[in-house]
Amino acid sequence: MLDVTFTGEFIVKASGDQPEKIHSLSLSNLDLLSGRFPVTYFYFYTKQPHLLLTFDSIVKSLKTSLAETLNYFYPFAGQIVPDETTQEPMIICNNNGALLVEARANLDLKSLNFYNLDMFLQAKLVRVNPDYALQIQATEFQCGGLSITFTFDHALGDASSFGKFLTSWSEISRKQPVSCEPDHRRNLLRARSPPRYHPLLDKTFIKCNEEEIKNIPMSKTLIKRLYHIDASSIDALQALATVKGESRTKIEAFSAYVWKKMVDAIESGHKTCKMGWLVDGRGRLETVTSSYIGNVLSVAVGEATVENLKQNHVSEVANIVHKSITEATNDTHFRDLIDWIENNRPGLMLARVVLGQEGPALVLSSGRRFPVAELDFGFGSPFLGTVCSTVEKIGVGYLNQRPSACNDGSWSVSAIVWPELAAALESDSIFQPMSAKCLQLHT
Repeated sequence: MLDVTFTGEFIVKASGDQPEKIHSLSLSNLDLLSGRFPVTYFYFYTKQPHLLLTFDSIVKSLKTSLAETLNYFYPFAGQIVPDETTQEPMIICNNNGALLVEARANLDLKSLNFYNLDMFLQAKLVRVNPDYALQIQATEFQCGGLSITFTFDHALGDASSFGKFLTSWSEISRKQPVSCEPDHRRNLLRARSPPRYHPLLDKTFIKCNEEEIKNIPMSKTLIKRLYHIDASSIDALQALATVKGESRTKIEAFSAYVWKKMVDAIESGHKTCKMGWLVDGRGRLETVTSSYIGNVLSVAVGEATVENLKQNHVSEVANIVHKSITEATNDTHFRDLIDWIENNRPGLMLARVVLGQEGPALVLSSGRRFPVAELDFGFGSPFLGTVCSTVEKIGVGYLNQRPSACNDGSWSVSAIVWPELAAALESDSIFQPMSAKCLQLHT
């Protein structure tokens, strides 16, 4: 059984002078939509004997390079507090620091149960301290390998922002030029005056508060699992979803397959079920650059009857997926969403489907551009990079896709699902429980 002993805690502050002109950052409207959930990324590394590095020297190097990285990403060293006037969260850029925790585990990496993410969390590979917006835990295993977990407050940004932060940190660790000049101008996402939006947004999103988020009704216990999906399976699904010359993306094809599986895992009383997709506004909103740091996310939602999902071919379900996602992947949608939030401020907002108010639903997030194999901090590339959440109450199932660290076209998929859905997904060979064999660890 995995057991972790904590051996040190360090507060790491930005090493340089902080920009005098920026003392605080008000959250943008799209930040308010993403809420205050902690988001955790897991990375695992085998020992590289030829590098002659000790765990202590690795931790020391991480502290030094993190301090330099926080010069570029100074809000990540700040604190998130309520605004005195609106009570909405804001980021105080006071160089409070990031928390770096050092720990040691009692097992070899190859003995870990990579499939059961709940075990990682229960064994404390991740700790969450509300005083720090960014927390890192470096854990040494008996074999000399290690894991690094990075936990971000969602108010700091979205996956694109966190990916840029991690990439920059790894570049600085290896003394490489930093490839991203982060853009922290949250005023780029201002609402129009007066605000205007399509009335359908009232049916998709809802105003809420932290108490409602903490007390999301849960009809089922959710379990956290990790899967491996072969490149050949992904290609086969994409081929199935492509008919009459209409090509579908790998994510669209995968979504159609999962949606059809989902109908085998819901109570018989439900006539319809929904799927949602997180959509990045970068490249869609004209005012936002690719280096923007913050949240630029929306949720596209599709609905279908259980009967149609059962009877229709994967290609027909993929058409519904494609249409649903396309409705949110444009400048108009994001402009309307920013204005809808403006009209409902102050407060927090969420997609109704995320609050568990829409019946059985599953949300898919694609991390195909998120750095995995690239995250070399000077002690080699990881053999696994994935995402999970310490949040206990979630009103919807989640699947989060990442490219495998081996760069062979396969995926790792992190899942927060109810047990019946896990069983349905595992009923054939596409969703393979993650294992040391899948990760090509020598056993």
